Amino acid sequence: MRKLIFATILALLAICNLPSGDLRAANLPHITIDQEKVAVRPEDLPEAVKSTLASDDYAEWKVSSAYIVKRDNNAQYYEINLKKGEESSTLNLDKYGRKVD
Repeated sequence: MRKLIFATILALLAICNLPSGDLRAANLPHITIDQEKVAVRPEDLPEAVKSTLASDDYAEWKVSSAYIVKRDNNAQYYEINLKKGEESSTLNLDKYGRKVD
């Protein structure tokens, strides 16, 4: 009988000492988002960006999706996802059609 009472007390103590809250969330890294991304239709891209995409360098590539990205410092660029067959690539251009990093 003593062993049963002792085991019950140990079990209750073990349960009471569990941390409250979600354990999975405690292990997640802290992520800060420093940019805003909004979808843009390819036909709504600025003419300079369309002109760059029509150049010989990208003539065989098709725009699969496009976004305007606004950074915290209010700088904007267009993130353009391109496809050529099975190949895919991402191109970042400013409103003048110049590459940005």
